[in-house]
Amino acid sequence: MHLVVPRQLVFPGDVVATAESRVEGPVYLDNGKYRSLVVGLVEFREDVVVIVPLEGTYRPKKGDLVVGYVTDVLATGWEVDVRSFMPAYLPVSEALHKHVDLETTPLTTFLNIGDVIVAKVKDVDLTDEYPIILTLKEEKVGKVERGTVIEISPVKVPRVIGKKGSMLNTLMELGCDIIVGQNGRIWIRCRDVKDEVFLASLVKKIEAESHVMGLTDRIKTEIEKWKTGKT
Repeated sequence: MHLVVPRQLVFPGDVVATAESRVEGPVYLDNGKYRSLVVGLVEFREDVVVIVPLEGTYRPKKGDLVVGYVTDVLATGWEVDVRSFMPAYLPVSEALHKHVDLETTPLTTFLNIGDVIVAKVKDVDLTDEYPIILTLKEEKVGKVERGTVIEISPVKVPRVIGKKGSMLNTLMELGCDIIVGQNGRIWIRCRDVKDEVFLASLVKKIEAESHVMGLTDRIKTEIEKWKTGKT
């Protein structure tokens, strides 16, 4: 039996369902009832009650799109910060599309410390020296130039994207480039830097008010006001 409703805010210890229900997320069973372990938002996926934490760290999965910072140049690749439990590793073989003689060509020719990249998680293997392997051999990935990078809690990423991309499409109405990484880093590039600052503030608003009903419409209204004020 479900004891919560969709988009309900729950706190640690709150009862969400009885023992015979199907429940996913950070919960525990107490005297025949499931209770939440975290501050979270209730979702229903068919007949499953899902508790989505409102705070958390990034847990990489194969296929994830991430925004990372190059933190070290190694002998055969780069170390990349992706906001996870360990630095990620980008091998030369997953970054370049042609053979390079590493004895004569320094890797800093291609990527250097401080560079921002958009990459895909190629593999996650906790037994490896570098558990998180990245690749740039996918579409819409690579080094990014200019723009603004902001950080939000990774668990809020689905809210920034929205159902069927609704929130992200709303944010892109200003004609800017926006890439939302599953690790909670978001890259924004606009022709006008003021638009970047404005969009960054909207993303932080979405993060803070992710549990509020009608948020997409409110964000759309904010964007319309901003565009009107610029004309």
